[in-house]
Formats: sequence, C-alpha cells, structure tokens
Amino acid sequence: MLATTATANDRVMEDLRSVLGKEIQVYRGDLNRENLILQTIKLNSKAGRLAWLAEKLPSISGSGIVYTLTIKEANLVASWLASRGLKSLPYSSESENREELEDALINDRVKVLVATSALGMGFDKPNISFVVHFQTPASVISYYQQVGRAGRKIPRAYGVLLVDEESFKIDNWFVDNAFPTSEEAQEVLDTLKRFPQGLSIKQMLPNINLPEGRIEKVLTLLSLESPAPVVKENGKWFLTIEEVKHEFWERIERIKKIKRKEIAQMKEYTKLPFGEHMPFLISALDGDTSKVSLPYSPELNSSVDHQLVLDAQKFIYDYQNILVPRKKWPTGGLPIYGVRGNLPPEGLAELGRALSYWEDGGWGPLVSRGKYVDHYFADELVHACVELLLKWKPDPFPQWVTCIPSLRHPELVPDFACRLASALGIPFYNAIRQTKLCPEQKSMKNSAQQARNLDGLFVIQKPLPQGPVLLVDDMVDSGWTMTIAAFLLRK
Repeated sequence: MLATTATANDRVMEDLRSVLGKEIQVYRGDLNRENLILQTIKLNSKAGRLAWLAEKLPSISGSGIVYTLTIKEANLVASWLASRGLKSLPYSSESENREELEDALINDRVKVLVATSALGMGFDKPNISFVVHFQTPASVISYYQQVGRAGRKIPRAYGVLLVDEESFKIDNWFVDNAFPTSEEAQEVLDTLKRFPQGLSIKQMLPNINLPEGRIEKVLTLLSLESPAPVVKENGKWFLTIEEVKHEFWERIERIKKIKRKEIAQMKEYTKLPFGEHMPFLISALDGDTSKVSLPYSPELNSSVDHQLVLDAQKFIYDYQNILVPRKKWPTGGLPIYGVRGNLPPEGLAELGRALSYWEDGGWGPLVSRGKYVDHYFADELVHACVELLLKWKPDPFPQWVTCIPSLRHPELVPDFACRLASALGIPFYNAIRQTKLCPEQKSMKNSAQQARNLDGLFVIQKPLPQGPVLLVDDMVDSGWTMTIAAFLLRK
C-alpha cells in the first residue's frame, strides 16, 4: 500500500502512523516507566551472543521472548538454549502450532519463545520478564512494538538489544529486495504480453527467470496502481492497456530512502549509553520526553564466560541442518526425464544433512574459501563430515559414496568425496555423469527454472555397487540437483 499511495516522505510516515498509530500510542504510554530496563550489548560474534543468552536468561525470573530476523536463526537459537537446559521453542511463519506455542509462553510452560516478527501485535502476555533481540530490527517502530511487550504488569523487566554488524547487512538486504526493479517489472509485463489468455503465478515460473516471490510482489504492487497496468481475474493475471508511470518508481525510491534512514536511526540507538534508550525511542516517534522515567534497576552484565563462548561455537559447528528431499516435480514436469506430478516414494532420497549454512559462523567460511579461493576442500571439512555422519547415524549406514559431477570444476567435489569415503572406510564410485554444460544453478531464479535447467543433465553410469549410497555435493540451494540425482540413482 505504501508504495502506491505515498507522495512525499512526510506522507509515508503519515501512512505508517495511520496503520500503526493505535499500537504506537499504547506502547508509548507503556514504555514510559521505570520498571523496564533498556540496554544494548555489543558482542562481536554469533557464539558470543548465544553464550550471553545461555548465561543471563536463567538469572531472570519468569519467561520471555528472544527475537531474531530470520527463521534460520530462530531455530538455531531455540536449539542452543534447549541444549543448555532452558525450555525453549522456535516460533515463525513456518510454525504450524502457533496458538499452542503462544499458550505455552502465556502459561510459563517455556522459559523462552524464540520468535521472528511472526509473533505479532495480537499476542498479549502482561508479565513478560524479558524481550531480547538477537539481531537489530530495521526500524524504531518495529523495535518499539516488540520490546514494549516486556513487563507491563510486573515490577521489573528487561529489554536487551544484542548488537552486531550482521544485523545491518540483513536489514539492508531486506530494503534492497523489498521492491521490484524496473527490469523485473518489465520482464513480468513482457511475459503477460505473450500470453493474452492470462497466467497464474505458477504458470509464469517456467516462462520467466524470476523468484516466485518477486513475481508476486511485482504483480501486487502494479495492481494497486490507479489505473492498474495488470489485473487478476479467476486466479490469472492479465495485462491492461495502462502503462507503468514514472511516479511509481519515484515512490519506491523515496520509500527505500526512508527505510535506510530508519536503519541508520537504529544504528544510532545501538551506540547510546545506559539510561538514554527510552528517551531516544519516545523522541523518535514524536512522543513527549519531558516525563521520561529513568530505570531504577541496574543493567545486565555484558561479560560472557569464555568457555561458554567456545561451547556455543562448537554448537554452531555441530548444528545439524536437515535436508528434506523435494516430493513434487515442478509445474509442467521435466519433459526429457519424462516425469511430472509427485515423486514416487521409491524415487525419494532419505533425509540428508548439511554441514553448515553458506558463510555462516560455523564451517561456512572454510567451505567458501575451499570453493572459491583454494579450489580444494580442507581436510578439516572431511573430518567434520565424518563426525556429522557418526552423530547423525543414518540407518542403514551408507556402504559406498558418490557425488554430483561438475564440468566447470571436475575435480573439486569428487576429490573431497573420495577422501570422505576413505575416512569412512568405504569405496567411492563416480556413478553420475554430466552430459553437457548448462547455465549455473545460481543464475536460475525460481524453482521451475532451476529444475528445468537440470532436465536431462545427469545419467547414471552402470553397473552400480549394491547397498545404500551417500550422495555428496558442495552446495545445496533449491534442492533440485540432489533430488534429481537421488531419483536417478534410486531408479
């Protein structure tokens, strides 16, 4: 809505307040109290922030919320706290039992609910003891609303922001990707022009190399224009005779500029000394700071036990990222392989594991260095994968190893898989052959494009050894490479 109605910076802020004003006024009144202790703590690593949570939260009576910016982080933080003996559960848009999770927090059956912004304004628990932000929110409004849930009807509560530079990278990424580019919009319009009978978003995916979410965003924003260049009827999108006006892009750029100012404002908040956070928040939202009450309780200690930081780092390294195989072929299927619809049960891989997230605080940086700098994966990664397998204990255990081939880097993954097989004491076979050079998977922007890019790409070299096989690759994104290779091996 903001992208289509705002005409100036003041108008955008007016729209924000019209949407959120009631909640802002409630929290403005609630926050101006001396029982809520606001503070920021700078910790230089993810392990440090995890360690701080595990060390400090048990000392705070009652239960509370830890907010993260991503679902991935919510799952990680909840798992870490649970491993340290704190009753902790993740809460996000992927949670199917949100009411049960909220009820568990309301009735103090959990110490911590680790949540994304999916835990919204409708949630009400008057005796929340703490709200801790594992990462910095993108705006004062977001932070104000979330931290305002703490301590509305108890003598003392804490609102703590754990500061790191990673948060601002994530926030800026969200701003950069919040709105479509003119090139993306034109690509969607050109596609609709080729199909005057209209297309659903799913039908667009094989015809346009854009992520599904980007296509949906383009269509939604354009449909809100007046007059609109696109319309939706009976589940399909159609082109109208109207063109996208230049003012549309000007509004988007204005809003992006405002969002970046909001991020800068939050960065300023993170640098404030203790006691100045409340006045800053209320002033930022045009409130009256003349009656701001200073906290009467001391701030929480920012120091963290060194051994606990090491334990948290090891937890990040050992954190098992489960790979779930795809169970349905993309819209239209794969014509060369002659498949469509659901994958048959006998064609599915078992659940897999990933050693780390890309460039994350665990093994990610070493994986990145091996792929793009050394062109060789270090022996430490082999040992880490062996430990992962021993902890995972797949049943039945693999009797041989194979890997995804690559014509661009023919030795990188086979060399690693061969060393891994040797460390496991089982043989390695080059069972899969790549038939041609195709565009890199990372250049494919949606699931259908990624799957079609691999159609007919792999063939199985027979004869195959007997028994279960461990299928290895260096990176997994969409999951289609693993899905197709596993399907062919099972077949």
